[in-house]
Amino acid sequence: MSHRRFLLYLSLGAAVLTLAATVCAAQEKPAHHWSYSGKEGPEHWGDLEREYATCKIGQHQSPIDIRNAKKSDLPAIQFDYHAAPLRIINNGHSVQVNYAPGSFITVGDRRYELKQFHFHHPSEETIDGKHFEMVIHLVHADASGNYAAVAVLVKIGAENPAIEALWSRLPKQAGPEQKFDDVQFNASGLLPIAHGYYTYPGSLTTPPCSENVTWLVMKEPVTISKEQAAAFARLYEHNARPIQPLNDRTVLESK
Repeated sequence: MSHRRFLLYLSLGAAVLTLAATVCAAQEKPAHHWSYSGKEGPEHWGDLEREYATCKIGQHQSPIDIRNAKKSDLPAIQFDYHAAPLRIINNGHSVQVNYAPGSFITVGDRRYELKQFHFHHPSEETIDGKHFEMVIHLVHADASGNYAAVAVLVKIGAENPAIEALWSRLPKQAGPEQKFDDVQFNASGLLPIAHGYYTYPGSLTTPPCSENVTWLVMKEPVTISKEQAAAFARLYEHNARPIQPLNDRTVLESK
């Protein structure tokens, strides 16, 4: 092979490798990062990505301040939760537990399967303007992809055994899901004894802020100890979206 032909092949090979690297980089482009403060904070979510526009222009956004709720004959929430192997992840925005199929809630004639639950500090929703120490959001979906989110408000008080079972395996750094096949966790341990609730149509409280969520906010809070609250706050001191306008919505309250 001549020296000139060798250089030609070498140049073509370099061009191919450069093109391949460019394609791979484009395919591996991560989703846009968002946060709870600064230039990527809640007031800017709607401008970060086209898919996040609803965060800015949506009229039924969450969370809200719950006040002057209208008493109504609402169907009871039927909880049918079962123990599942623990799958926990620190995703960079919160600590989330992903739930195995088979646990669900029924509200009237609608059934929603439990997909995951996660935590916010302080609570995102407020009651008559008051924040709680934390809130647990249990996220469910029906067969059509509509969401039902159960919000369990959390106040300082007695230590919470269910929370302690999770906190003992709390991922200290953001990273992949951690699997504990030898640990069975039942989300029913996170629920208050009484199941009265407020409800309103709303959205996801994180990007893309989709407005296909029925919110079910439990009226009775559960407790955690100061130490348990502090353990989460060391990871996420503030991971709550600000209160959004109610606009034309009515908040209903179970009798």
